[in-house]
Amino acid sequence: MKICLMNLAKTWGGGEKWHLDHALALRDEGHDVHVIADRKGEFLIRAQKSGLSCYPFSAGNLGFLNPFKTNAIYRFFKVNGFDVLVMNFSKDLKLAAPMARLAGIPAIVYRRGSAIPIKNTLINRFLYGHCLTHMLANSEATKRTILQNNPNLFPADKIKVIYNGIAIHDLSTEETQSEIPVIGNLGRLVYQKGQDILIDIAKILRDRDIRCLFRIGGEGALMNELQQKVQANGLTQMVEFTGLVNDPEAFMKGIDIFALTSRWEGFGYVLAEAMLAGKPLVAFKVSSNAELVFPNENGFLVDWDDKDAFADAIIRLIRQPSLRKRMGENGYSLVCDRFDFEKNKKQVTAFLTQTVKEK
Repeated sequence: MKICLMNLAKTWGGGEKWHLDHALALRDEGHDVHVIADRKGEFLIRAQKSGLSCYPFSAGNLGFLNPFKTNAIYRFFKVNGFDVLVMNFSKDLKLAAPMARLAGIPAIVYRRGSAIPIKNTLINRFLYGHCLTHMLANSEATKRTILQNNPNLFPADKIKVIYNGIAIHDLSTEETQSEIPVIGNLGRLVYQKGQDILIDIAKILRDRDIRCLFRIGGEGALMNELQQKVQANGLTQMVEFTGLVNDPEAFMKGIDIFALTSRWEGFGYVLAEAMLAGKPLVAFKVSSNAELVFPNENGFLVDWDDKDAFADAIIRLIRQPSLRKRMGENGYSLVCDRFDFEKNKKQVTAFLTQTVKEK
């Protein structure tokens, strides 16, 4: 197959990792793979370093209204004659899907990675009803939100759920070398990820005289605001920010408990990364988290925004090292069974092959 993967994100996140991992996997399987990436984005840098065929391109949310942008995309599609186009964002969808239809690309796929209901607008009814041929969702929670506002927006039987995969390795037997328990959180510092809530939880533990360290990895627009909140609450000795984390595996090895305070998730990839490192989980019962966190097996799920209950779960894990160990081992077994990238990539290849056959 001749495949084009389009992702115009400027920052690096789970969607960009998915696109890069599968672009490389598809190329290694012998497919002719091309990527469209933002000129200033990390995805483009990594794709170029990996030797992928890249088309640098930039467009904002209203890029679909710019005739120069739409014409450039149309000509790229027409010249290359792709069998499949896979897009990642709504702005990619609005810009590229109509041009892909005009250029005659047989299979036009939107990978939906966010469990946020799709608005029932005129433009969405056009895009989903007349441009897309298939959709790929990263969790059952994401799939449910696609048709939440309009059950007739897109055929349900054309929406395939394939979880994000992770490269499996042996569970490390090394013990975390921490003087005090470390609670980790890793992700972009944005409203969605809820690090502000995590700081509130750190304050609860401080007020209960629980000795521990909160380690927040990642960078983003809210860095200064979050640091100011830490200072204002007198938590500078209890909460640390690492900045950009280039080695998530090393980050996970250096913590004892992983805490996810996201307000929503399409697929909590960091939860899978924490499980691969044998760490127990604490997360809110939102979006797809219940598809990764099984209460009393590999962690705890807490009702949304119940910070005291979240703190209680962390304290229980701090006080019971044997429970941490058991839940971590269970999580490792779970990630090997459900989220192995080698299995995942075969599912994605089969799905894309089927989309072409159907057309």
